Parts: sequence; structure tokens; C-alpha cells
Amino acid sequence: MSLHAAVDFGASSGRVMLGAVGTDHLELTEAARFRNGAVLVPRERGAALYWDMVGLWRESLTGLQRVAELARAAGEPVASVGVATWAVDYGLLDGDGTLLAAPRSYRDARTDGVAERLHQRVPAAELYRRNGLQHLPFTTVYQLLAEQEESLLASARSLLLLPDLVGWWLSGHRGAESTNVSTTGLADVHTGRWAPDLVELAGIDPALLAPEHDPGVVLAGLRPEVEESTGLDGARLVAVGSHDTASAVVGVPAADERFAYVVCGTWSLVGVELEEPVLTEASLASGFTNERGVDGRIRYLHNVMGLWVLQGCLADWGLDSTGLPPLLAAAGDLPAGGPVIDVDDPVFLHPGPMVSRVQRACEAAGQPVPTERPAVVRCVLDSLAGAFARAVEDAVRLSGRDVDVVHVVGGGAQNALLCQLTADACGRPVLAGPVEATALGNVLVQARAAGTVTGGLEDLRALVAKTAELVRYVPGR
Repeated sequence: MSLHAAVDFGASSGRVMLGAVGTDHLELTEAARFRNGAVLVPRERGAALYWDMVGLWRESLTGLQRVAELARAAGEPVASVGVATWAVDYGLLDGDGTLLAAPRSYRDARTDGVAERLHQRVPAAELYRRNGLQHLPFTTVYQLLAEQEESLLASARSLLLLPDLVGWWLSGHRGAESTNVSTTGLADVHTGRWAPDLVELAGIDPALLAPEHDPGVVLAGLRPEVEESTGLDGARLVAVGSHDTASAVVGVPAADERFAYVVCGTWSLVGVELEEPVLTEASLASGFTNERGVDGRIRYLHNVMGLWVLQGCLADWGLDSTGLPPLLAAAGDLPAGGPVIDVDDPVFLHPGPMVSRVQRACEAAGQPVPTERPAVVRCVLDSLAGAFARAVEDAVRLSGRDVDVVHVVGGGAQNALLCQLTADACGRPVLAGPVEATALGNVLVQARAAGTVTGGLEDLRALVAKTAELVRYVPGR
């Protein structure tokens, strides 16, 4: 048995978990949970969206202190710490390794139109052959092109993706983990390493970029001041799938390769796991991306706007997640065949009033406009389930990988109505759970690095399947 700490920052919440792993044992204990969200800051040149990374850092230290307390009570040391966050965003550091400013959020409007301007110089199909990524306006390469207009980049001496930034604060190790590197648009799709021609295209100095490493590598010990403040004496920083989706896919309790996954949170990532990327014109046209996974696998997936739309509706109504269950119950009583919208429409990307956007999308599509709250919720969930089903079918068609079951992991696995609607739309059974797939994948990779467990992803997933509580949804039930 070994103990490991998982630091997991999502776009709407963060958590620090203690994982206890043995050959037949896998258990998580929540040490801390805290809210997150981009902060709108007025500026001379207009407001901008930023992440409060310093605040998240403080919360993570508090969580790690609690991890150390739990470990002492269990009579076992914490062997290591792993960090996963959302992708594409980054921090810029000066020559002393100090963060120059709060990192900008991918939902900031500064990248509007940047991709289109770049594609006038370099065709989208050519970029796709090189980096394998679908066209998403907030990808790191487009953020860096937008960054050229500001003075901060000229002052920077290092660029770290957000999980690597937290790792730097924890240990003093400067690196770039490959699953997150693969989301930047600056990496070779075949190697997961920085591609000099793509880095040049972004107009940045290659010296800003940290050396790459893969998940499973023991990186460094913790800084002395971190050890002292947290009580994690002797713990090591271990590289995990630092893109939270990469860790979540490790935590999918799949029995074989014939599965699709929906990593369902603020974003929903829908796809299959492959050994090689798919770089066809049809793949590009269908909006599929090829990102690196743990053990060199390819996460072949489509980004769906996800629970962000539902979260925005709740915020419009002055509700948090505690107000959702009665709305779900009422939405589930509504008949099928109600209005659906394209939840991937860019109109839903930026913060702001969401209910009115849903209603306008229904009106533009010539569909009934929902006015009551349960009807709005049902519209959003029907639309998400339909988007999941289309992505699964496209993944099967484009990759040739047959799918027998759809695994829904992450926070959306708790939404029984969404899971049932997804099973109905996909025409395949849905297995929902685990909710904390990202943290489970995180601690499993750490435990394998420690030698507590062995084997490939299939062995790690078998342990998840043996220990997790799963709910099965059958189409038409």
C-alpha cells in the first residue's frame, strides 16, 4: 500500500485528494475542495479574464497540509504528489522564475479571429497534419499570437503550462509534461514533443519552453519551504497525465478497447483511445483532435461545450449545484422530442447570460422556445446527449474503432438524467462513474511509478473497475 496526493484544478472547482493504492485497493479521501472560475479584471485597454493561480496555489497548500495530517493518522508517509489541470493556458515567468502576471483564461475574447488570420497564411489542413488538433480558438498557439500585441511576452524568460507552473512552485523543477504539451498546437502529433516550425509560427523564442517529459517520471523532491509548510517530508513530485482529461481517461474502468468515453465536466471530451493519430481531411472537417495520452496512447476526441452551458443557466437563476436536483426531476418528467440546440456554437463560449442564449438558439433554429426552468434544463441536456452521440458515431466512423459501451466519468456521471439521455441517444449502454476519474488516474500513475502497482493501462483500469461504484444505463429504459 502506498499513499499519494492528487492536486486537481478544474475550470469551475479544484480539489486535493489523498489516494491509497494497493494491488487490490484503490481509495480516495477528499482533503480539500474549493471553487474556481475566471476573474474579469478591468484594464486600460478593456477588461480581460484571468485565473487566480496564486489563490489556487494557496488552496492547494492547505489541501496538502490536510493530506499530511490524514497520512499521519494512517501511519503511512505520502510518497508523492501529482498535478493535473485544464489545458492550453500558461503562465509567463521572469528570469528569477517569478510569475509576471496572473495567467489569462482561454475564455478571454483576445483570441477572437486569430485562428482565421493564421489560416490565411498557413492552411488549416497543413496545421492539422502537423499538430493533429481541431480548430479551437483558444488553443495555446492562438493565445500566443494574440499575446504578441502585449508587452508581457517580451519580458518573459519562461513559459509554463499551468500544471507545470504548480509543479515549479512545488519542487523547483521546470518541465513540460507531454499530454498537456500536445494540446498547445506547438507539438508534433507523432512525437508529442515541441515542433520547432510550429514554435516559430507562434512567434516565440524556443528558449521560453521547458524540456518535455512523459507521465510516470519522478521529477524532483519538494522545495524545503513546501515540505515545511505542508508536512510532506520526503514526498516527490511525479509527472502524471497533467492534462486533466489524460488522467481521467486513465481512470475509465474499461474492460477492453471497444469503448468510448465522455469526460463530462465544465467541458465534455468525447472520444476513443487509439494507438495512432487520425489525420484525414474527414477527421479535420468533423472537428476531431489527436491529443497524447498516458503510455503514448492517442486521445482521439471532440470537445463538446459541456456542463458550462447548464452551469451558466443556474448562475442566471441565482442557483448553485444544490438547486439542480429538483430541476432535473422536473426536466425528467417532460416528454421527449423537445427543442435541441447546437451546444458547440461559439456563442456559448464566453461568460455571460446563458438562458437568453439558449432561447435565442432555439428561436434561430425554428424550434419552440423554452421559458420555464425545467424546460430550459431539458433542452440543454437533450442537446448535450445528442452532441455526445454524434461525437461517438463520428469517432467510430473516422477511426474504425468499434464501440460497445460508453463510459461517462467526471462530475456529469452524477447526473442520472443526462446519463440516461446519453444512452438513449447513443443506442449503447452507458456506464457512469467514477466521478473522480481524474484524481484516480493521477494517483494510479504515481503508484505505478512507486512500484506499488504494475502493468499497462488495462491493468490500472481493471483496478478502477474492481473498486469503483458504477451505474449502468440501458437505452430506452
